[in-house]
Parts: sequence; C-alpha cells; structure tokens
Amino acid sequence: MLKRIFFTICSGLLLAATLVAAEAKPNIIFILADDLGYGDLSCYGQTKFATPSIDRLASEGMKFTQFYAGSTVCAPSRCSLMTGLHTGHCYIRGNKEDPAGGNFPLAANQTTVATLLKKAGYATGCFGKWGLGSQTNVGSPMNHGFDEFFGYYSQRDAHNYYPPFLHRGDEKIELDGKTYSHDLIEKESLDFIRKNKSTPFFCCMTVTIPHAAMQVPEPYVAPWRNVFPEFENVIGKYSFNTEVRNPVAAFPGMLNRLDETVAKVFALLEELNLDDNTIIMFSSDNGAHQEGGHHSDFFRSTGPLRGIKRDLYEGGIRVPTLVRWTKKIKPGSVSEHIGAFWDVLPTFAEIAGVPESEYPKQLDGLSFLPTLLGNTAAQKQHPYLYWEFYEQRGKIAARFGKWKGIRLNASSQPGGLIEVYDLENDLGEKTNIADKHPEIVAKFQEIFREAHSPSSIFTGIVP
Repeated sequence: MLKRIFFTICSGLLLAATLVAAEAKPNIIFILADDLGYGDLSCYGQTKFATPSIDRLASEGMKFTQFYAGSTVCAPSRCSLMTGLHTGHCYIRGNKEDPAGGNFPLAANQTTVATLLKKAGYATGCFGKWGLGSQTNVGSPMNHGFDEFFGYYSQRDAHNYYPPFLHRGDEKIELDGKTYSHDLIEKESLDFIRKNKSTPFFCCMTVTIPHAAMQVPEPYVAPWRNVFPEFENVIGKYSFNTEVRNPVAAFPGMLNRLDETVAKVFALLEELNLDDNTIIMFSSDNGAHQEGGHHSDFFRSTGPLRGIKRDLYEGGIRVPTLVRWTKKIKPGSVSEHIGAFWDVLPTFAEIAGVPESEYPKQLDGLSFLPTLLGNTAAQKQHPYLYWEFYEQRGKIAARFGKWKGIRLNASSQPGGLIEVYDLENDLGEKTNIADKHPEIVAKFQEIFREAHSPSSIFTGIVP
C-alpha cells in the first residue's frame, strides 16, 4: 500500500514537473545587424563570401522573404522595433540629434517590447548600439525596460569600432582606443545569457557590424586581401578620421566576425542546455550602405532589389530575417508572409504570455507567431505597411498586397506624384505603372493620409 502511495506521489510530482517544463517561457535572443543588405547573407544569395552560422538559422528555422525594417535609417527603425509602431506614428522618425548630446530620446512614457517582457518575468539586456537616447535624457534603455545595457548610446559614436569609451548602464567605461568594440559587445551578451540561464531572458544584440567605418581586426581582413587585390590601394574614409585600406576586403571580414558571434551563441545555448527553449531572431535595421568605401554594388548587397539605405525602394527597407525555434518552427521553412519591425513587439509579447490588456494602447503591429508555428490560416494580415522618411526632401511609401507606392519630395511637394510598382511581376521596381492604374494611385493617397500622424518633432511630411 505504501509503495502504491509513494508511486502515486512520485508520478504526480513528475507530471507536475513535466507540465512546468512544458510551460516554461522561452528565452528570446534578437540579433540586429546594422546596415546589412537583403543580399548580404549566403542564404539570401551572397556568392562572394559565406555566412555558415547565420545560414544555420535558415536551415534549422524559418527564412522570411518579405519582411521589412521599420525605416531606411537607424534610429526610426529601432524605434519601430521597440514600440510596435510604424513611422507614421512612432515618436522617433529620423536620425535627429539631441542638443544636449547623443540622439533625440524616446518618449518617457513609451511602452517597449522590453517593458512588456520585463513585466512578464524576463531578464532584459541590450548590447550594442541603442540610438534612442542616452544617460543624459529620458531615452536611456534603462528607462525603457532593460535591466542591463552595454555599448554605444549615440549612433555617431558607433561609427568608430575602436572608441575611447562605451557605456555600461549609465556608467561611462573608458577604453584605450585600441579595443575592437564588437569583441566587448559579444562578451557582454554571452555573459548575460550565462548569468540568466535559470530564468527567462530577452537578449537584444544590436551589433554595429557591418555599418561603416569598415573596421575589423586584421586577422579577419587578411584572407580577403588576396581575394580582392584590385582594391588594395583603395582607402575607405569615414567619421573620426578613420582610414581603412581595402574596405572591400574588410566587408567579408566583418561578416565573418559577425558569423563567428552567432556560432558562439549556438555553442553557449548547447552548453547551457537552453537550445530547445530559446528563440533566435536575426535581422537588419535597414538596407545596405555605400559609406566608408563599402561597394554594395560589387557585393550585390541588395540582391534583386532596387535602392539602398535612405531609399524607400525595396533595397532600403526589405531586410533578411531569420527565426529559429527548435521543435516549434519547421526546419528549412521559407515564409512569404509580409511583416515588419512593428510586428516584433506583439509577437514576442504573445510568445511570453503577456495579456493583450497590457499592450500599448496604440499599436500597428500584428503577431506573426501563427506563421512561425506553421498555422498560416490563423495568421492576421496587414491592410498595408507604411513608411515615411524625413531626409532628402522627404519620402513616403506603402505596400498593400503586391502593390508598392512611393512619393518622393514629400516635404516640398505635398500631394505630389506617386510611383506605383507591381512587386509580384517587378520585384526590382524598374517600371512605374502609375499611369495605368489610377485606382491604385488613389488607394495609396488614401493610405498615406490615414497612416500619417503629424509629429511636433519631425515636421515636413504632408501626405
């Protein structure tokens, strides 16, 4: 009898333990590359170099072919990512400098994805480039849901990979100017994962690779100097008087260094036995750049797409996006789901079990968790995606279905001409067919007016 009671108790405890394990909240790692083009990974068609560890995210997870950044430059794209809002609604809509120093800050009362995950019991850390404020204003990541931060507050400071200082939280960490910043950012990220192995964590790795300057330690450049010797006498110049010899060779070296980081993340998750309960999402904050001597045309960094960073053509905003979640996402799956950075907040919140009542009152994003789990029938779709950009005389763009609409000179010519492209038949946006589809032009005009909310900080765009 006692044996039967003992067996029953043990069985009950085992069942309870199993249920607890089954209900454990997954860890979330988000790796955000900086200025990585749609065609810069070998799993997206890059042929001049390989990214095997990043490609593993595709072979063991899901590759998105129609996923978009929040904007075509750093700060507004990151604001969209953090807040779940597109750039017609979000607070930061451009790379605006704060007169007190650094970048213009995210609003003090803004709910972020980190805010929600922290409330859900997650340890939260951001490592790399922030670009949404600093320790001198309300935009510090420590004011927006992150327990830890290490890296660059100012995106301008992040132009130099050998900086005189970085920040840990609100503390300024003096450096010798000879230390490669990515090495430190990588270490802090891995230390955060190791330290929080027993609790759900959100590790946001906003690395600066491959943004200019085109700097990486020589051992990563050296193998490529012989591959691209025709550029050996080219000097790439950028901020802080940086000069890089053969920046073309430096670019694959930088991607090799980033790929190495992803390999270390894999290894650590396996070492800590966290691999089966950790989601890794990888993306880029906007399209490829052409600064510091980088030759995006040579590497076909935008693949089949038109445009680069600062364009609202596809090459400026469509970004490589990979998600791996062992035993949840079908390995090697490819999704044509049309999504964007503002979808990340509701997706991660749903994964973490955050009640919708705690979501921000204003939210443009839709969770793409059904797509990740293979339940496409349950996936909600956007009526449209929308972007606005305040540099270069202003630009507006939207997409619904296969249609893409773009208005240039949106600050100087409100209500001006709208270009229309059929992305299904013209992915490279080579032929403007607005004159053949006046009804589509009218639809885009309606979307532009509906999606744009006037900003007291970023002025000039009038749909």
